[in-house]
Amino acid sequence: MLGLMLGVAALILVLSVMNGFDRELRQRILGMVPHATLGAYGDEGLDGWQELATEIRLEPGVAGVAPFVQAQGMLTSYGRVQGVQVNGIDPRVENEVSIISDHMQQGETGLLQAGEYNIVLGELLARFLGVSVGDKVTLVLPEASVSVAGVVPRMKRFTVVGLFSVGAELDANLAYIHIDDAARLKRMQLGRVDGLRLKLDDLFKAPELARRVAMAQERPFYVSDWTRTHGNLFQAIQMEKRMIALLLLLIVFVAAFNIVSTLVMVVTDKRSDIAILRTMGATPASILRIFMVQGVLIGFIGTALGVGLGVTLALTVTDLVAWVERMLGIQFLSSEVYFISYLPSELVWSDVGLITSAALLISFVATLYPAWRASRTQPAEALRYE
Repeated sequence: MLGLMLGVAALILVLSVMNGFDRELRQRILGMVPHATLGAYGDEGLDGWQELATEIRLEPGVAGVAPFVQAQGMLTSYGRVQGVQVNGIDPRVENEVSIISDHMQQGETGLLQAGEYNIVLGELLARFLGVSVGDKVTLVLPEASVSVAGVVPRMKRFTVVGLFSVGAELDANLAYIHIDDAARLKRMQLGRVDGLRLKLDDLFKAPELARRVAMAQERPFYVSDWTRTHGNLFQAIQMEKRMIALLLLLIVFVAAFNIVSTLVMVVTDKRSDIAILRTMGATPASILRIFMVQGVLIGFIGTALGVGLGVTLALTVTDLVAWVERMLGIQFLSSEVYFISYLPSELVWSDVGLITSAALLISFVATLYPAWRASRTQPAEALRYE
């Protein structure tokens, strides 16, 4: 019973933690990364995006639309250099497609005003550069400008007006500026954008929905979605979850083997008792049922205890690990290494149902051989030396 209980509890706990990581990835990373993107071909950008955004918002399945201008570059400060992806956003509509406003540690995205060249940095990026709100950073773009001094990279000074933290790797390589400032840096006409970012009601329908929206427009667009940029990460997590479930299921098999060995020893020890029952009129089928009931009862009680322990741990493991960290003064998951700084857990009852069913089925199968062996006991043979 204890072996089965520990196996079932471990399986429920670990799958709940894996579900928690999957949930955090979906909410945090896909809350910052667009579900789908419609981009304009060429360097001139997309004009008339306001009317286009209004039209796309009416499409079924589209929850929000916002424009963007994107650039790759390097941020420098105090002699430190860090590669960064700079997103030019319109603060008025950014909340339709992003959760950045919910994760601002200092300042707010509303401070990004056109022409003021303000910038919002990820917390890890700001820590690496050694800057905070009010400091200056220099953005260097990989495009050359010809001046009196010769060919030099394009650079612009920005003032840090906010810091955000989503607890993911995005904190170390993402920055936001106003969309008009980004357009000036890329020497685009004001009012033009690189494209539109879409937030969808069902992110798993992103590929087909993005293509459908693009095909409905008169002008051509290139289409991208989160499955191309971050799909491998989620597929890896799902594969890890399946593999860990299979490995931990071996614990349940070990516990079931204990049931087999226990019942075999009981049958051996009780051969004379079985023989006496047979001489009193017990049939092989009734002997079979006796040992099957015993084995199933062991499996049922062990599984029930395991489900209770596993569910309790799955619901409390986040607070429990946080308490241990406070007591010992350590941190198991550092935000500088892992994409979140705490141990998440999400109990999925369908997983609990599958684990319970599998454990009960394995326990039942484990009783068949010992019970069959008991039913085959011959009274004369068993009582010969009694």
